[in-house]
Amino acid sequence: MELRPITQLERWYREELSTAFPPNERKSLEDLCALMEAGRYQILGLFEEETLLGYGTLWMEPGDLSCILLDYLGVRASCRNQGLGGALLRLLTRHFQGRSSILAEAEVPVPGGTEEENALRRRRMGFYARNGFSPVYEMATCGMRFQTYLGGPIPADLTPVMALHKAIYGPERVDVVIPLGPHQSPPPSLFL
Repeated sequence: MELRPITQLERWYREELSTAFPPNERKSLEDLCALMEAGRYQILGLFEEETLLGYGTLWMEPGDLSCILLDYLGVRASCRNQGLGGALLRLLTRHFQGRSSILAEAEVPVPGGTEEENALRRRRMGFYARNGFSPVYEMATCGMRFQTYLGGPIPADLTPVMALHKAIYGPERVDVVIPLGPHQSPPPSLFL
C-alpha cells in the first residue's frame, strides 16, 4: 500500500466524498480545488497499485504548518471494516511526523439524538483514541459540536493550537467556534 496524491479529483469527489459525507459537512469540489491552488489543501489516497482504498484530506495554514487539520478521512465502501482506516491514519501521521501534528474532529453524541447516530459518533471518537490521538477540546463547525483530537505530543498550552485551528478555517467561517464551552450551542452551518 502506498500514500500518494489523488489525481482524478472529479471522480473521487463524485464516487467517494459525495457518497460518504452529508451536504452540510461537504465542501464543493471548486472550493477544494481553490484551497489546493492556494497551497492550503492536500488530497492523499491510500493505493494498492492503481486501486484507491481510502483517502485523507488535509487542510493547513501555509504560514504555520505545526498543526494541520484532517478534514476528511474515508475508506471506499467495498474496503471498510478491514482496518484500512487505522492504517491510513497511521500512514498520514508518519507522513507528517517531525513537521506537523494532525488535528482531527469527531462529532460528539447529541442528547436526545437517535441511538444509532450516537453509537456511530461514539465509534468515530473511539477510532481516533484507539489510533493514538488524544482529545484536547471541543469546537463547533457545520452546526454541530465536535471533539478535537491531536495526534502527537500535547503542548502544555493549547492556545496556539486553537488559534491555528481557527486560522485554518479562516475568518469568514463564522460557524466555527474554537473552543466551544460546555454550555455553548454551535452556530448554524453555513452549508445548508
